[in-house]
Amino acid sequence: MSDGSPPRPPQRSSGADKPGSVVLTLSCPDTTGIVAAVAGFLAAHNCLITEAQHFDDPYTVKSFMRTVFHPNGQGTPALTELDQEFARTVGVRFQMSYRFHEVRHRCRAVLAVSKHGHCLNSMLHRWSTGTLPIEVVAVVSNHQDMRSLTEWHGIPFHYLPVIDGRKAEQEKRIIDLFEKVDGELLVLARYMQILTPPACDYFAGRAINIHHSFLPGFKGAKAYHQAHARGVKLIGATAHYVTTDLDEGPIIDQEVARVDHTMTPEDLVTIGADLESVVLNRAVKWHAERRVVINDVKTVVLR
Repeated sequence: MSDGSPPRPPQRSSGADKPGSVVLTLSCPDTTGIVAAVAGFLAAHNCLITEAQHFDDPYTVKSFMRTVFHPNGQGTPALTELDQEFARTVGVRFQMSYRFHEVRHRCRAVLAVSKHGHCLNSMLHRWSTGTLPIEVVAVVSNHQDMRSLTEWHGIPFHYLPVIDGRKAEQEKRIIDLFEKVDGELLVLARYMQILTPPACDYFAGRAINIHHSFLPGFKGAKAYHQAHARGVKLIGATAHYVTTDLDEGPIIDQEVARVDHTMTPEDLVTIGADLESVVLNRAVKWHAERRVVINDVKTVVLR
């Protein structure tokens, strides 16, 4: 007999889900021979490449790569050994910042929300159907509004109110929870609190925010109302990494919709809610699939 809660999300398969599949992401100063060196190293260690993306940024003079591979069954070394050998040879030679990720390991995400639940609802639905490749391990909120939705999905809900003058204590509890559940990504799914600089530093590269505007521009609590007052013809949403510079973090994804003079601010809010959900889901998916690499104040998304 069902208890009324949804089943656990199925494990969706893809071309990258071969047994033992690994994602290698890297960045390094741009020079000749990078792609050949990586491909040659993997071939020499009996690895079969199933997906590869490469980008050279002429402005920062850096090279970025994402390569998916799996053992070919002819004696590929264990991942730890492969990592050490790569560091000793290719990594040192090209001054690489790199990391190997097992595809079967889902990114462990903590979702933060306040009173607006459209992004949270969309993410939990996609997670529950297996179309968002993360493991939602907890939801935190400074309000109780999203408790029933969260618990219906079988996810622990943590009510952490923000008390005047004690914001640092509340953020410390979020960080403690993040560490307790082995979190890897904090998703601000319309969490209407500004993280303090220490929290931003702690979550650097590990926190994604959705902003209800097409940044840069129309910042603040009522971005759509500002846009309506200016008579804009496009509205949008922006997903970006959190930094100490408010709403200035490296942008991962954006989307826009056309609007016109017949629409009210409330119409814009409704349209914007859909945009926010789509953009945030895409950004989290790409982060979880190790497609996003921070490139100074912007990102490279290897798709």
